[in-house]
Amino acid sequence: MLWTRRAALLAPLGLAACATEVEAPPVSGARLAAARLDPAEAASWLNRYRAASGLAAVRLDAQLTALAQAQADAMAAADKISHDLNGRFAARLAAAGLRAAEAGENVCAGYFSTAEAMAAWRRSPEHDANLRLRTATRFGVALAKNARSGWGAFWAMAIASPPPDAS
Repeated sequence: MLWTRRAALLAPLGLAACATEVEAPPVSGARLAAARLDPAEAASWLNRYRAASGLAAVRLDAQLTALAQAQADAMAAADKISHDLNGRFAARLAAAGLRAAEAGENVCAGYFSTAEAMAAWRRSPEHDANLRLRTATRFGVALAKNARSGWGAFWAMAIASPPPDAS
């Protein structure tokens, strides 16, 4: 399956773009408390960006949002930016019953608004490739917080194409 190959290839590349080896500066409690995920803003931002690239819109998907939330929660709990804390992306997709011809995952930390996280992914070539996944029709995005972390806010996004034809 193509999504398995793509997921396996993107995970190591995404880690390098997420600055996992950089020590995060302290985060103010007020700034972290104010950090919010706005799913409608994320969908609007992503669909405007995709339209500018000549790509079809994607819709927010509850299953992909749950998958992204689990990864964001795991990163926040571990105070680590990683694609593999809850297992490899392809395995997590399968365990959640999510089928897709192609899928990708973006993770990051240290951003305190939906716009900041989306813009950070756009600046990373590996994450940007996921934002512009040609066959995508659905996505999920999540935020988790850890007040004891220098990163503070942990973000995850999963994007996927429709399930492959059963025929």
